[in-house]
Amino acid sequence: MIRTALLAALVLTSPAKAATHAFCWIGANDYRMEGFISYPDTVDGIVTEDTVTDFGIAGYRGETLLGQWSLKDRTPSTSFILRFDTRTLSFPMGGIPAQGTYQEWNANGAVNNCGTPGFGFNGGNAFQDVCVNDTFIRESSIEPDTPLTVSANPETPCGPLPMSSLPPLLRHHG
Repeated sequence: MIRTALLAALVLTSPAKAATHAFCWIGANDYRMEGFISYPDTVDGIVTEDTVTDFGIAGYRGETLLGQWSLKDRTPSTSFILRFDTRTLSFPMGGIPAQGTYQEWNANGAVNNCGTPGFGFNGGNAFQDVCVNDTFIRESSIEPDTPLTVSANPETPCGPLPMSSLPPLLRHHG
């Protein structure tokens, strides 16, 4: 699958002494994002956009890839604010910059500057949501304080595929 290959390729480019974790965000209306974060394994506390060594996200609606973004795509004008807590293995959420709970991954507060083609995520104070091709996808929005933690299985960060995505012969038990 695209996401497994993407994750494997991106993880292989990480520094040798790095901690790497996969994560999954589940938005509304069948939107989701899978990604990974790498940082020096000596960091104890908060990883920021200045200390992260590798990072990538891919957005989906159902099984359709909407777009992807990684640090290699970052330019001086890219909207990128990142906070990751190495102690809780989670991204602090809530959308309040002064509390370190705001996330801006190739998508500004208006969620409309992710590029064309492009994909981005915003964890703001009103909602968590995505941007696709410079367009705010309102129907992806979920509550701003919804937790976002690392996944137990890096090969399938969002878990197994739903039964509806399996070939018809595998859906029936007999």
